[in-house]
Amino acid sequence: MFMEGGCTCRHVRYRLTSKPMIVHACHCTWCQRETGTVHALNAMYEAERVEHIAAEPEIIDTPSASGKGQKIARCPICKIAVWSNYPGAGPAVRFVRVGTMDDPRQCPPDVHIFTSTRQPWVTFPPGAKVFAEYYRIDEVWSDEAKERRRALRERTKRS
Repeated sequence: MFMEGGCTCRHVRYRLTSKPMIVHACHCTWCQRETGTVHALNAMYEAERVEHIAAEPEIIDTPSASGKGQKIARCPICKIAVWSNYPGAGPAVRFVRVGTMDDPRQCPPDVHIFTSTRQPWVTFPPGAKVFAEYYRIDEVWSDEAKERRRALRERTKRS
C-alpha cells in the first residue's frame, strides 16, 4: 500500500510505504486549538515509512498540553503542517496529518481519544472506539501494529 501526500502548494511531498499503525482522532482542546477544528486526525507511521519525494519540511518546535512540546513538520512556503513528532516516541514516529494525504478517505479514524473535551455536538458512528482520555495499546491496536511498535522500540534501543 503506497499513498502520497503533501502540503497545499506541493513543495513538500511524501510517500507512505505501508498502512499506518493506527489512526487517531484526537478531540483534546489543544488539538482543537492547533488545527482550528474539532479534532486532529493523525496516522501513526514509523519515520522510515514516510519517504520524502520533494522538498524537506521545516521542523518547528511548538508547545503542547503535556508541557514537553512537539515538533511540527511544516512546508517552508505555505506553512501547512504535514506531520508531528511527540516527545514520547521522538523522531522515530511521525503523526501524519491525514488531511494532507492525496486520498485521505483511505485513513478513517481507528479510535477517538480525549473525547471528554470534544465539542458537545460531535457524534460518533455506531461501533466507533471512543475513549474519554487515552487507551491501553494492548486493547486497541491490531496484532500487526503491536509487532511493528515492538520492532520499532527494539531498533530505537540499539540506536
